[in-house]
Formats: sequence, structure tokens, C-alpha cells
Amino acid sequence: MPEVTGVSFDIDTLREALTHHGRVARVVIVAHSGSSPRESGASMLVWDGGQSGTIGGGALELEAARRALKLNGPIVSRIPLGPALGQCCGGAVTLVTEVFEAAPDARNFYIRRIEGRAEQPLSIDRAVARMRNGSESGLVFDNGWLCESLKGQRAPLWVWGAGHVGRAIVTTLAPTDAFDITWVDSGAERFPKHTEAAPRIDELAAMNIPDAAKLAPTDAHHLILTYSHAIDLELCHRLLTNGFQSAGLIGSATKWARFRSRLNALGHTDAQISRIRCPIGQPALGKHPQAIAVGVASELLMTLQTGAQSGLLGKDVAV
Repeated sequence: MPEVTGVSFDIDTLREALTHHGRVARVVIVAHSGSSPRESGASMLVWDGGQSGTIGGGALELEAARRALKLNGPIVSRIPLGPALGQCCGGAVTLVTEVFEAAPDARNFYIRRIEGRAEQPLSIDRAVARMRNGSESGLVFDNGWLCESLKGQRAPLWVWGAGHVGRAIVTTLAPTDAFDITWVDSGAERFPKHTEAAPRIDELAAMNIPDAAKLAPTDAHHLILTYSHAIDLELCHRLLTNGFQSAGLIGSATKWARFRSRLNALGHTDAQISRIRCPIGQPALGKHPQAIAVGVASELLMTLQTGAQSGLLGKDVAV
């Protein structure tokens, strides 16, 4: 019996691609055996002149993208990853390619027949029941029928500061498609002129940076990375007052000790203050902005994967 496996259908990204490109093909791995460059559920969008996402494999992806926009209807392709593609993986993948001119009308899951028999398989019925009650997500492909859960909303992430570390973190996290990023600094000129993942990022120029804290939802994750210790402290105070999902502050252990004392004096308890993690990053990776970004990104992504909303881990990253 096929199992529900893989990641979910990101219908929001499809809608955005359709808005900008008009006609978009989606290629998704629905099954694999042996050595495969990506897992079931990995997908990419392809349009005339570009693509986003990846199914991996180099030649596999190139050939799948080349074929995608020539199609008029959905197709299943079963591809051995051997000499014919110039690859030595030794496995095989099954791809479903569909062409969209509008996003499907679906909510929690998207079910359709790609090929084969007209009768919906029992495995699809069971997958739909599990997806409907929220017990499972991913995809199941059986007898030509494909059912995918729809990806939920991205987690809100507020990045405070567009300096070297802020830029490195945004550049690292935006392509993962896991967050809707609000990037805050004191002037528009502080943001990079070109951001590859711009649809995932809202840039907010605020003359008084801490005043923007009241705009953040209480389920947002925060990274405080501004050029001013005074602004950092005020942001910690505002976020502790307003509420947040997780918060990380860049700085040394000495900086954090001073902040804890001042936040105590502002009326916050030790338990409340301890919800802010400082320092951030993974010290073994070093203090280069990109190294800090890698450490912070891995912790945030693991937080989303495991559901353990415990903030950001790290020690002794100085500013």
C-alpha cells in the first residue's frame, strides 16, 4: 500500500509564478527507487525562460524542464537514472508533470487522476481522510491517481537590521521558502538593491525601528541584529511586552548579561527574559556573517521541522 510521503504542494508559490509568468509547468517526484537525487514530493516550477525549485540530478532536471512546457496535459514519466541521462545514481524516479494556467481550486489537499483507471484507489481515500483531519501531510501516488496536501502558511520571521549579518541571514533563509520575512531597518538605502527572493520579503524602512515592533504578529520569530545596542535593548523590551514565538539577539555573553539586568529593571521577569536567546548562531562555525547565518538558519528550520518552539541556540557570537 503506498505511503503518504514527501513535502506538500506549495500552492501559494504556484499562484505567484502564474501571476508573473502566465503559464507554468510543475514537475514533482511521486516515487523513487534505489539511489535518487531528491525525495518524493520534491518539485520544481518551470516557465518560459526560467524555473524555481529543484528535483535534483542535473541532467534529470534539465531534461524534465525541457519537456515540461511542451505538454498540453498531465503526464507520468518513469525515468531510470543511468547512462541514458549520463548519470550513475543507479536508481529510478517517477515524475508527474502538469501545466497550469490558473491555480487549482483546492484547500487542504489536491486530488486528481493523471492516468490509468477511473476508479479512485482505496489508498487515495485513506490518504484524503488522514490529510483532512491533519494527521498526515505529503503525497500519495497510486494507480495513476495523485493526492497532495497543500502547504500551510509560511512562518512569519522579522529580521531587525540590514547590516552584514542581516543580509547573510535573509539571503540564506529566503530561498528555503519556509518564512515570510519582514526586514526592518532605519532607511531604504540600507537594503540591498536586488533581492533574488523578493516575493518572500517585505522591506520596512522605519525612522524609529522599535516602533515597528507593534506591527509584528505574536506568532512571529524575531532576529535582532541592528547597528545600535540601544535599539537592540528597546526591541527586546517591546517584544517582551507584545509577545513573540521566538527571538534571538546577536551579541556576546557580556552584552546579554547587561541586557538582562536592564530588562529586569524595566519590569520583565527572569523567565520572560530567558525566552530571548543570546548569543545566536553556532560558535563552532565561526563569526563570519555567512557562518552565523548558517547556524541561525539551521536552528530555525529545525524549530519548524520538529515543532519545538524553543528559540535559537548558540553561544559567544560577538558584535
